Amino acid sequence: MKKLTATLLFVVGLFGICVCNARAAEKPLKVFILAGQSNMQGHAHVRTFDAMDLDPKTAPILKEMRSADGTARVLEKTWISSIGSAEDEQVGKLTAGFGAQERGPKIGPEFTFGIYLQKLLDEPILIIKTAWGGKSLHTDFRPPSAGPYEFNESQLAGFEKQGKDLDAIRAEKAEATGRYYRLMLEHVRHVLADIKRVVPDYDAQQGHELAGFVWFQGWNDMVDGGVYPHRDKPGGYDQYSEVLTKFIRDVRKDLSAPKMPFVIGVMGVGGPVDQYRPGEQRYAGVHQNFRNAMAAPAALPEFEGNVAAVLTEKFWDMEVVELREKEKQIKQQVDEINQQVKEGKLTREEGSAAVEERYAQTFTPRELVILKESTSNFDFHYMGSAKIISQIGKAFAESMVEMMRTQQREENQ
Repeated sequence: MKKLTATLLFVVGLFGICVCNARAAEKPLKVFILAGQSNMQGHAHVRTFDAMDLDPKTAPILKEMRSADGTARVLEKTWISSIGSAEDEQVGKLTAGFGAQERGPKIGPEFTFGIYLQKLLDEPILIIKTAWGGKSLHTDFRPPSAGPYEFNESQLAGFEKQGKDLDAIRAEKAEATGRYYRLMLEHVRHVLADIKRVVPDYDAQQGHELAGFVWFQGWNDMVDGGVYPHRDKPGGYDQYSEVLTKFIRDVRKDLSAPKMPFVIGVMGVGGPVDQYRPGEQRYAGVHQNFRNAMAAPAALPEFEGNVAAVLTEKFWDMEVVELREKEKQIKQQVDEINQQVKEGKLTREEGSAAVEERYAQTFTPRELVILKESTSNFDFHYMGSAKIISQIGKAFAESMVEMMRTQQREENQ
């Protein structure tokens, strides 16, 4: 009798496990859309990964980014379709290399975004990424409800002074307005119409769910003094806030996802403005005004709990900033050595050795790795630093999941 009871309990337990597994498998594929310009493309070269291990804050992230053999991790339950970062659409299981293709392989926020989504949700995930470099919200991504772009008085006066054809300029602007908003939606719909093309084992009966959207853009708007003539004054970027608010509404309407969680990656190039160096202070007001404008929609009552702003300035690598300042102290000595090489007083080999000696005298071996190996691109591309971009992607995922869980709790009440 005891054997029979034990057997029955085992069978019941096994059945319970099977039911739980079946229910887990029944969860719809979670679909996340990433959109923006060059920083959403991503310019962090994979060669900058190693430097992450030198900081206790990012070393654990690096472990998540690599397999046991040290190669970039390939996520088994997360797939991606990406356009704009390369000449052709890129599809496959998420790994490194879905950043900007030129002089790659590189990563954007998508890599750690996917890694931490998979870690936090433990569900199949599809990322649809649409990112093109050098694109604005005021024109390129302008949403339908924002209406046509209207030139301001100072712009019109400038065109007239230059003797330009205003009708031709208006026609050109009308053609460009909203083009990348439409391309973004077209690609999302294209992928969703045949998910199996990207996710081979997708089960249509299981279905999919538009689970979230991440917006990481802003540089072209921030630097455009023509569109935002009062950008150095409080409220100078109010137009950006208004258009971004309409962008969020329109995306949700056009994709029939009225409460889809929306993350705004607030531009943070340069780090917190209160830590700007004397030479950067002239930009502080403009940069802070723009960051405030980007974050503003998240504070609107209608977006409470479903729109979040992530301040990417928090992930700027201040240690690199400090080391660059230190490097300036030996610039004159290095310039003198290079001049001696140019004049033939030193051979190229002797010059290189002398420069290396100056650096070795100024920096520790660890500092040299950080200074020379942790960056791969311009500052406006977040230094092309995997250390910075990986933290941004992780923060996007954590913010997204927090909103998803909040919504789930509210639905269950």
